[in-house]
Amino acid sequence: MLVFIRGAGDLATGISIRLYRAGISVCHSDLAIPTAVRRNVAFSEAIRLGECSVEGITAVRAECLEEIHEAISQKKVPVVVDEGKSFLHRLQPDAVVDAILAKRNLGTCMEDARLVIGIGPGFTAGVDCHAVIESKRGHDLGRVILKGSAIPNTGIPGIIGGYGKERVLRAPAEGILEQTLPIGTLVEAGDICGVVNGIPMRTEISGIIRGMLQEGISVFPGMKAGDVDPRGEAVEYRNVSDKARAIGGGVLEALLHFLP
Repeated sequence: MLVFIRGAGDLATGISIRLYRAGISVCHSDLAIPTAVRRNVAFSEAIRLGECSVEGITAVRAECLEEIHEAISQKKVPVVVDEGKSFLHRLQPDAVVDAILAKRNLGTCMEDARLVIGIGPGFTAGVDCHAVIESKRGHDLGRVILKGSAIPNTGIPGIIGGYGKERVLRAPAEGILEQTLPIGTLVEAGDICGVVNGIPMRTEISGIIRGMLQEGISVFPGMKAGDVDPRGEAVEYRNVSDKARAIGGGVLEALLHFLP
């Protein structure tokens, strides 16, 4: 079985790892300049670096169908640059998972494969996909929805350690993100975590930097550029999150339900 995952950020990577460990072949697509914040646990880094590893699983950048199949034969996860569905149509996978997490559908439809799964809000099971996986933290996280949609996007991050929107580092201005602190750095409320056009980007809370956009990327005011986890050193920031694992479990359940 081959599953094509649109997106290669941290949640998409968590899905991929869950499927990979279940013996399912996976291929990702993402932007030429990925915007994953939790880069150290995102296969999208393979686009920038050529190769990366998350929890012992290696992802490699692929440029053509031959390189995709070669990577899969070597037990690696291929990642292609594809802002549309060119590779998806040429590969003809058994299933497609839209894990772009744009909070809206960016072109995925039920005709893309025998099974099409949408992650989070923006999809309706039975209309533009066969199943939707709930992505909002809480009791239903990872639930497989066979009719209807996920909980609508509130625009407010899930609560971790008592904090929600305060966890997010947002670009203070338009420009190039510079002087960023490394992922894994412990910070105190008010610390400068990066600079945009000479304006400091400060954290509202103390904790550990769990994610940060790559230095040199263009940002706009209010754009999510990083996040701080208030749990500090207790956080396993080098591993896939509990949320990603739960969503991955939902995808695996849907695959087994539709394609036994």
